[in-house]
Amino acid sequence: MKTDITKTARKNRNSWARAFALGAAVVALVSLTGGSIAQTVPDDAVPKTNLNIPENLQVFGKIDPNVRKPTAIVNGAVITGTDVDQRVALLITARELKLTPAEMAQYKLLITRQLIDETLQIQQAKTADVKIVPEEITKSYETVTRNFGKTTAEMRAYLRSVGSSDRSLKRQIEAELSWNRYLRRKVDVNVGDEEVKAIIDKLKAAQGTTEYHVREIYLKADADRTQEVFNQGKQMMDSIQKREKGDDSFGYYASCCSDATTRSTGGDLDWLSEVQLSQLPPTLVEAIKAMESQQLAGPIEVPGGFSIIYLVDTRKIGVADPLEAKLTLKQVSVRFPPGITQPQADVRVADFAKLTQTIRGCGEVGKVASALGADVVDNDSVRIKDLPGPLRDIMAKLQVGEASPPFGSAKDGIRTLVLCGRDEALGGNLPGIEQMRTSMETSRVNLRANQLLRDLRRDAIIEYR
Repeated sequence: MKTDITKTARKNRNSWARAFALGAAVVALVSLTGGSIAQTVPDDAVPKTNLNIPENLQVFGKIDPNVRKPTAIVNGAVITGTDVDQRVALLITARELKLTPAEMAQYKLLITRQLIDETLQIQQAKTADVKIVPEEITKSYETVTRNFGKTTAEMRAYLRSVGSSDRSLKRQIEAELSWNRYLRRKVDVNVGDEEVKAIIDKLKAAQGTTEYHVREIYLKADADRTQEVFNQGKQMMDSIQKREKGDDSFGYYASCCSDATTRSTGGDLDWLSEVQLSQLPPTLVEAIKAMESQQLAGPIEVPGGFSIIYLVDTRKIGVADPLEAKLTLKQVSVRFPPGITQPQADVRVADFAKLTQTIRGCGEVGKVASALGADVVDNDSVRIKDLPGPLRDIMAKLQVGEASPPFGSAKDGIRTLVLCGRDEALGGNLPGIEQMRTSMETSRVNLRANQLLRDLRRDAIIEYR
């Protein structure tokens, strides 16, 4: 795991930009007070539809989506193969994906669907006389480029170098701006004081209990494919742990391979209360309660198949999390010369440890670093929970002015973190009435947005070529 605080800072700086590049999926939020959960259920448990489908059906002909050209005409608006290729290139670069040819074909289908949705959103906004002027798109685009640490010209050149374009990114920006403005104009959500008070009362009753942020990949397994699906799950586990599909390998597999209703949100079940957690299969509940944050588990047998579970984090309702504290740090690091022997490295480590433990406050870091020939890197917004597990425990116990024990490797060299300041975590108070009202209104707007988009898909005239 990366321990360099400059990498942590870079990751934080780019998180919004990457999230923007991945598209704004509309998520139906789960209520904190026992609302329904978009959880995994086998097909047997899904209510029967009213479609008249024979049990022993015969399919006449076949369809191979891989031979269809990725071009669609949506209510007269053309989505070209170039549009698809450029968006695919953008997302592959943002997510650092490594895809096989078969996976690439599947990914192109997913991107085509996303572009169709964006087209429908822009069209619907225009029917309601919602206008997004070019200046608004340009302003948002410039914000994205700044979050990538680039100028507009550099961003344009960068996108072209990876096979994408600024036009592709601006189209996505236009869709998001249009859809959000349309929702604000057309979706009227009112949450009464009594509703808000009832939710807050329930939160007060649950104060101090644990919530679990869980992500899930569900793999359906018929009786004759149990071992095959289990082996597939093991291969996914290995790929996720190696990050073969980028930083969010879990999200990649959840989106493309999960048979759960959560595939549209990257397998995210959101924060689950104890009550909500109890609605999951017992094997999952047992596994989740035994896991630590940022731990992966599976494949776990559940009714109808197997699940892979990732526990993102846990928290106490209405209680401040000490791991949310933000630290101001100075990192002192020394690299080992190539070919150094273990005895030589041991001597360097001992000298490094002896000098760094004499540090009494961040004002002395420069002097000690100079004596060691070390580099110093500053960072003033590192959350304890963003540090690797062993360092997390150490930094939580350090006093301001103290240095951590040396850590590192022969390849990366040796380093220490000096604690210069700590901003304790907030959040021990329950949300106020207006904060809760805003949260509930957002949840209902998102739910309505899902319904609107579903209706638009149903009524659209889409021709593939």
